[in-house]
Amino acid sequence: MSVETAPVEAKLSGALVDSVKGFLAEHGGSATAVLQPVGRLGVRVTLVGEDGVMGDRVVADLATAKALVDAVDGLTEADEWDRALTSIVTPRKGHWARMAGWVARQTRFPKARNES
Repeated sequence: MSVETAPVEAKLSGALVDSVKGFLAEHGGSATAVLQPVGRLGVRVTLVGEDGVMGDRVVADLATAKALVDAVDGLTEADEWDRALTSIVTPRKGHWARMAGWVARQTRFPKARNES
């Protein structure tokens, strides 16, 4: 005996939708979303604005991520990171320093353990 389950409708918070709409407004009015599952945390929705600037939001599951793409005008979903999409990405000023963390502010680096 099989039990049919109805698809659960994803609930989007107003703050999430507003933040994505705000991102679109700041970065050209449209964006591409790449949906990337990140395990138990949910799905990372990476946004690439019309001007190439990246942003991201994390949602609970793939259904919520797809509902977000459907709910926001000007947001389209990409199947994957392809050459056309990656070629327009322009990281924000200071992005590399933030990704490097404490290392970005160092002026002198210690030798690696395997160096003599």
